Amino acid sequence: MKRPQEAWLDPLRTALDGAARPVACFFRDDDVGWRDDRLRDLLGLFAELGLPLDLAVIPAALDSCTARELLRRIERSEGRLGVHQHGYAHVNHEPDGQLKCEFGSARRREDQLRDIATGRERLGRLLGPAVEPIFTPPWNRCTRATGGCLMELGFETLSREGSAAPLDTPGLRELPVSVDWHKRRHGARVPFETIAAIAAAAVERGGPVGVMLHHAEMDRSQLKTAAELLTTLAEDDRTRCVRMRAVAACAA
Repeated sequence: MKRPQEAWLDPLRTALDGAARPVACFFRDDDVGWRDDRLRDLLGLFAELGLPLDLAVIPAALDSCTARELLRRIERSEGRLGVHQHGYAHVNHEPDGQLKCEFGSARRREDQLRDIATGRERLGRLLGPAVEPIFTPPWNRCTRATGGCLMELGFETLSREGSAAPLDTPGLRELPVSVDWHKRRHGARVPFETIAAIAAAAVERGGPVGVMLHHAEMDRSQLKTAAELLTTLAEDDRTRCVRMRAVAACAA
């Protein structure tokens, strides 16, 4: 039975109808380690839709119980579920009045390097080879020094928001997200129609369409509306929904 088409997604559907070739889409969920109950709800939705999902995991927040559950889910996902590092502790180190950042200009390079390395080691102990060489900084912010640290530690891909200026670190791929499901302006959440328009613009640019989610902020109502966007991208003939590593490899 065909689902009803929600009007707020019309701009996205129009853009997809006009796409000259299939558009790559990927989905990144941040802050894994927080609100495991809501994470399970999101994972259930993605499994139901058969969509790939990349989980950005906070090393200091991940416990062994959640790690074992993630490994079981990864094993059963047939390659549709992946994990990578999301900072270290998701703690702000910037002075009051500055934008929040865990790896910002207030921190020395050696401190950044130590935290990223410690986080990588912890995820390695808990999740083993399932952890991919991708780094998502908390609040989608970091510095050029961070890029150098990532290269030194063997990371291959950095993922932030599309509005972030490229670091241009030699050898480090950058894979920005274009659609922030929780986007705010002047302190208020933007209308869903604006989210659809942002996604449509990414399609018109030729993609990829990267969707950023934060499961900890998504109650059942939020999840239901997000499902409308995800279903549209999953079912359209002009989309190719893939993991982040596949998009990064194509951009290399």
